[in-house]
Order: sequence, then C-alpha cells, then structure tokens
Amino acid sequence: MNWINEVGGVLVSAAGFIVAIGVLVSVHEFGHFWVARRLGIRVLRFSIGFFKPLYRRMVGKHEPFEFVIAAVPLGGYVKFLDEREDEVPPHELHGAFYRAPPWKRIAVLLAGPLCNLVLAVLLYWGLFTAGVPAPKPIIGPVAADSIAARAGMRENDLVIAVAGRAVETWDDAILRLVDQLTSVGDVDLVVRRQDGEERPLRLLTHDTHRSLTEPDKLLTGLGFQPWRPRVMPIVAQVVPERSAARAGVQPGDQVMSFDGKAVNDFGELQMLIESRAYQSVPMVVRRGGELRELTITVGAETIDGRTIGRIGVGSANQAVPAPEAMTLQKYSPLAALERASSKTWEMSAFTLRMAGRIITGDVSPKAMSGPISIAELTGKAARHDWRQYLIIIALISISVGVLNLLPIPMLDGGQVAYQLVELIKGRPVSERVQAAGQRIGLFILILVIVLVSYNDIARHFSS
Repeated sequence: MNWINEVGGVLVSAAGFIVAIGVLVSVHEFGHFWVARRLGIRVLRFSIGFFKPLYRRMVGKHEPFEFVIAAVPLGGYVKFLDEREDEVPPHELHGAFYRAPPWKRIAVLLAGPLCNLVLAVLLYWGLFTAGVPAPKPIIGPVAADSIAARAGMRENDLVIAVAGRAVETWDDAILRLVDQLTSVGDVDLVVRRQDGEERPLRLLTHDTHRSLTEPDKLLTGLGFQPWRPRVMPIVAQVVPERSAARAGVQPGDQVMSFDGKAVNDFGELQMLIESRAYQSVPMVVRRGGELRELTITVGAETIDGRTIGRIGVGSANQAVPAPEAMTLQKYSPLAALERASSKTWEMSAFTLRMAGRIITGDVSPKAMSGPISIAELTGKAARHDWRQYLIIIALISISVGVLNLLPIPMLDGGQVAYQLVELIKGRPVSERVQAAGQRIGLFILILVIVLVSYNDIARHFSS
C-alpha cells in the first residue's frame, strides 16, 4: 500500500503544479490578448503550452483567432499579426502589431504582467474574505550563545514589531526580518514577554547576514525557531516487530534522550529518528521512575522520494501547556480588498528589492528557487492545504508579474523599453540593436535557469 500512496502523492503533486502553471500562463497571456483585441491589434493565435497542439479551434467570426492547447503546459504565447514574420495583405496591415502606435504596443506588453498582479489581488481577496488561520510570531527554543540569545530573546516571546512595523503572523515577521537583514545587516525587533512587558531587541549579525539568506539558514543562523505545539515524548503505541519493539521500548516509556540529544517533545524525537535511518543509536527512557539505556537500530521508509528513519512508536498526545498560538486573518469584503491590494503591493516591492540585492551581492544567489523547488512546494500544498496552495499561486503570480517587467530583452519589460525608445526618438530601434539585445537577454535567462536549476538539484540532494 505504501507504493500506491507514494504514486498517488506524486500524481497529486504533479497535477497541482501543472494547474498552477496553467492558470498563471493563461492569465498572463490573456492580458496580452484582451488588450490587443481592444486596441485593434490582430491576434492570430492564443496558445496555452508549447510544441505539438493537442486541441485547436478557430474562435470568433470577426477577425477569428486560433485557440490552442499544446502538449507541454509549462508556458504559452499570443501570436500577433506581424509583417516582419509573414507576408500581410495590404488591407490587413492596419491590424499588424508593429503598425500600431508605440503607446498601444506598450499597453499590450504591460497587460500580461499586470494581469498576474490582479490575479494575486483576487486570490488574496478570496482568502482574506474566507479567513486565513496563521501562526502568531511566538518564539520557540532559543539556542544558547546564539545571536538571538545574546540579544536577550527568550522562548515564548511574542514578536510584535520588526524594523519599526507591527506584525501579526510569522509570514509578516519573516518578510520584515529578511528585508531589514539584507538592507541593514542587523534586525530590530520588539517582543512582548509573557508578563506583558514590551522590550526592544537588536539582533547583531556581525556581517554574516548574506549567509543567513541561504535556504534553511535564516532562523537556525539567528539561533531560534518558531514556537510549535509540544507533545510530551511519551510512548503510547509500540508496533510489533519494528525497531522500537526489538530494542525493548514499552508503552508508557518517556524518552529522555536519543543518540545523546536531550528530547523535550515528541516532535524533536521524530526529527532525530528521521535523520538516522539505518543507524544504531543509544536511547534513554524513563520507566517507572528509573532511567534505562537501550540501543535501537533505526528502520527506514521512503516518502516522496526521501528515505527517512522510522522505529514504530506513537505518541500519547499529552500536550505541554502552551500560549494561544493562532490568529485568524478574516475581513469584510471591502476591507479584504484593501488588505489584498496592500499585500500584493508589498510582495511586489519585496520581490523587486530581493532581485536587486541578489545582483548587488547582499542576498545569496542560493536563495533563488527554480521549477523543481516550485513544483515540490505547490505539490505539497495541493495535497495538504488548499489555502496554502492559493497563497503559493499568488506569490508565484506576483513574481511572474514583477520579473517580467524587468528591462531585459525577451521579457515584456525589455520590449517595453524598445517601444519607449521609439516613442522618444520617433523611429524604431534598429534590428541590429534588437538582435544584440535578444542575444544578451537570452544569455541572462540561460544563466538564471542554470543557476536556479543547480540550486534546486543541490537542495534536493542535501535534504
């Protein structure tokens, strides 16, 4: 049954990724299509996907166009009437893309990225109207002699402001934290202690901020983790013939340490077990008031292509007393629209700043993710949490919209730059200059694709 579940999980993940990309591409290309048609520019084809057409149909009686769904759904395009590519009858030249005034061409080019941003607003609006549960920024374990510990941070502190701006959720806190970390190098926080005292803290990174932007390095590098529900490491079930049963573990045992690491809750125990597949390690349990040391050989299981350790125990689900850890982001329809618009603007500006800081070296290029990581992220969300799935689609849509506006030839922003030059000079950019720009743009895109693919592969094999 395990292999059936794994295959099913892979199929759901793949479907979730394909649907997300299909929606983003369709919305982007529809922006180009819709504005072009409204401005009198002739559209010949609207294609979702590339290569061999799986479905095609002529649509419309007046100036019909071909609608195509192609074999590879990871992209798409709108083909305009263009006398530079095909011969155009004289009576149809008025509808050719490059016969239109520059301002019309600019409007068509901007429409795609802007539609991606509008999609993000609509997704956030729907989520904020329905209500999005989110964890409060409560501090979990703080590592001894870490940046956080030296700043005076304590477990169960509630972060109420970062860089002078109020925060309500971990997403907001992380966003502000990364922004200040990559611009200033240090981070200013205000935390509220359990007794109600509010205290300002300053996390001093001592010029290590660039390394903290690498994947999974931020919070561990600063020396703290988000608070999460804790369950006492008490064993309730022991699966017969599995590693724990063979080692002598019994129901009611409280695990005190595993492989020399102190265990405070069942989640910590799970993480330790998962990272020690096929290893023989010592484990100390408390049984009837006495400490006993056992030696356990960790078994293994493959989930989503990863081999993780398993010993065959279940928890008693005895929760450690905890603070109120969740908040509900829910607004009236009008307030949700305002919140969605500000969230989209904030994330757009953040994306642009991060792109600039990667170029200046303030952010590690390892922070860039490619299609493999995006597929894993969307697939996981599609399987477990529809709200998170929609949030990820909104974030990717913002990235597509913002990055397409960069003045790089082959992107919409680069083409807009050509039209602006023509608008100012009164004549088109020469074909020689455009060809040189295309080569430069292609080189940049290939470089980025190679970098993010390398990051994806390295991240995958190191996990």
